Amino acid sequence: MAEGDTIFAKIIRKEIPSEFLHEDDQCIAIKDINAQAPTHLLIIPKKPIPQLSKADDDDEQVLGHLLIVAKKVAEKLSLGNGYRIVINDGADGGQEVMHIHVHLLGGRKMEWPPG
Repeated sequence: MAEGDTIFAKIIRKEIPSEFLHEDDQCIAIKDINAQAPTHLLIIPKKPIPQLSKADDDDEQVLGHLLIVAKKVAEKLSLGNGYRIVINDGADGGQEVMHIHVHLLGGRKMEWPPG
């Protein structure tokens, strides 16, 4: 598989259909097909950064943008009682797709520890 040829890259290129809840020049937001909460979205950068631990200093702006988009989407979905943001990194961190993405989970009380 070529770099940047993950399932997320195919969704970004619209080769795999998906409902975009948000799209701008830097990222998309879609529903997670394996939802772990009543609201479970993925905010995915269009730039194919494989994982957080492999991000460059040049990625600072796009990584911050993902969090601002998560906040805006949470507001749009009326998650005013709170939500959880998760970024998995690597196999031991639970990352399944090697294209960084932010999980936005809400719609219920989150428990701790998370996993």
